[in-house]
Amino acid sequence: MENKIEHFRQYREKMNAAILEKDNLVIKRIFNLDTNAYREGSLDQQSKELIGLCTSLVLRCDDCVKYHLEQCYKLKISTAVLMEAMAIANVVGGTIVIPHLRKAVEYWDMLRKH
Repeated sequence: MENKIEHFRQYREKMNAAILEKDNLVIKRIFNLDTNAYREGSLDQQSKELIGLCTSLVLRCDDCVKYHLEQCYKLKISTAVLMEAMAIANVVGGTIVIPHLRKAVEYWDMLRKH
């Protein structure tokens, strides 16, 4: 369990560094924009992370879902709030989102036991 969490974190960090060292201005700006978008603003960080989680589920990006689950965990978002948000993602995205919901719940449970 912890191995999967650490593997995801290490792989993401390693590959982000490899991408950024290529020194592409557009990619650097996208990474910067992504970082800044989730900072506290008119919306609080919890709301932003839940929005990011839901859109990632609908887009079926498992890596993005894991990232946002990690942020939700750090922000101490409750399982009940998380499940309610992911329910909305399933309504919006349809049944094709269910396999990604399964992976999301599995990863969330791993984080909570970590």
